[in-house]
Amino acid sequence: MIRSILIHPDPRLKKICDPVGQITDDLRRLADDMLATMYDAPGIGLAAPQVGVTRRLIVLDCNKESDGARRPLAMINPEVVWTSDDVSTYEEGCLSLPNVFADVERPAEVKVRWTGIDGREEEEQFSGLWATCVQHEIDHLDGKLFIDYLRPLKRQMITRKMEKFKRAQASGLVQKA
Repeated sequence: MIRSILIHPDPRLKKICDPVGQITDDLRRLADDMLATMYDAPGIGLAAPQVGVTRRLIVLDCNKESDGARRPLAMINPEVVWTSDDVSTYEEGCLSLPNVFADVERPAEVKVRWTGIDGREEEEQFSGLWATCVQHEIDHLDGKLFIDYLRPLKRQMITRKMEKFKRAQASGLVQKA
């Protein structure tokens, strides 16, 4: 099922998410819904708070080539356990900030530990777009948006733009994001 994606500013996007204790059928359905929503948007990552659920669950798939095989990942309680000293800068966007992009500097490589939807502990080292994406999505679980890395004036301008977008959306002047 495709879920609605919250648009900034929304206080639910700034909340620190609760850890997932037990993997239930409802949680598996949420992960499936989030993947469907992410692909439909289209995006490469989505965190549970973006669909109004304050639980530590993210989904991602950075295989963007149309002929490439999908590699959907659902991560429960993900945590970065190592970061490289090297950094990289990517132009980031976010499904909760439609049509907003900015360069963000992050560690170039990270090692992440999480529980899979099957209940198994997993750990993997990510680099490139995957590293950026997984860090971006984990930030959502801590109530942080990519614009929080920007200068205050730039952040305020983007927030005003999003408020205007939401007003236009509510009045039916623009389609849902």
